[in-house]
Amino acid sequence: MRFMNFVAVTACIRRRQPDIFLVLVSVLLVSCHSKDLPRKPFLQMTRVPIANPGGPEQVDYIEGRASDARPDQQIVVYAHSGLWYVQPFVNRPFTKIQADSTWKNSTHLGTEYAALLVEPGYHPEPKIEALPKEGSGVVAVVTAPGKAAAPIVSKVVHFSGYDWIVRSAASDRGGETNSYDPANAWVDQKGYLHLQMAIRDGRWSCANVRLTRSFGYGTYRFVVQDSADLQPSAVLGIYTLDEGKPDEIRNELNIELSRWGGTSKKNAQYVVQPYYVPENISRFMVPAGVLTHSLRWQPGVASFTTTRGPVVGSGFKSISEHVFTSGIPTPAAETVHIELYEFHHSKNISQRPAEVVIEKFEYLP
Repeated sequence: MRFMNFVAVTACIRRRQPDIFLVLVSVLLVSCHSKDLPRKPFLQMTRVPIANPGGPEQVDYIEGRASDARPDQQIVVYAHSGLWYVQPFVNRPFTKIQADSTWKNSTHLGTEYAALLVEPGYHPEPKIEALPKEGSGVVAVVTAPGKAAAPIVSKVVHFSGYDWIVRSAASDRGGETNSYDPANAWVDQKGYLHLQMAIRDGRWSCANVRLTRSFGYGTYRFVVQDSADLQPSAVLGIYTLDEGKPDEIRNELNIELSRWGGTSKKNAQYVVQPYYVPENISRFMVPAGVLTHSLRWQPGVASFTTTRGPVVGSGFKSISEHVFTSGIPTPAAETVHIELYEFHHSKNISQRPAEVVIEKFEYLP
């Protein structure tokens, strides 16, 4: 009986020999093909900065590894502070992967950090509420909470009755990266605020102070000493800005004193962002001497005025006035910034130290 079963099985195998052969060939082909398939990249963070509510004043390094990534793929880093902000700057959103598969870049601080491995041609959003998923140019995503540590304390100056945070981290304002040094901002014995653009240890640095509170609608006045002789590449920017809003929601009102790299250009302008809309900008000339620049911000209206002297009122000559009624932002969490920085777009820049003095800031509801 067992012999008959063996004979039957043997005959069955002979009859199905071509099918078994095909199965074996298929298995071998699949095995060979799987060896040729590229392995999915593995993305990780090996150094994560501390957890901090975030802001423009502090930066740290973030590092990681992208194993099996292609040479043309790159890293996009985000830091979370209310929103996800691309790092380190909007105009420098990509981090290169080194030959040993490691990557490293600076980042502003946040409570959480993310790294994306992306394909060539990927365009990261400057600010987003939620991180993108894999697909549509995103190969891999990894996140990590910031490390627990003592909070970083920024330099604070007291000017015109208010506290102002002094920037120490780099910024891409003006389209290029500028370094900032807290030593470039101070208040003298008269109570005047000094902002300086200087060179220390062979490196240029700028100055920025930010009010610690938000006011919203009202009148903002700034008494500025002689700015007519600023070097062509220097920019004194006085503006309100809510950094927590996405970039597509324009929320900036500007008073800017600069020749923008040229010697024959008008040296001042009022702006309701975005600046590239012709009706959102008004250029004018400021003379030498102390001037008072004012912004009256109301629902749907932004009125700018520049007058001679440190006092506004009847009998004081107006240098320039302009009223904007289109694209006016509504108050949220905006703060006042006063900044002296270097404008890099001009090819004929003769860089030299610069200093401005703001005698007084005043807010009236």
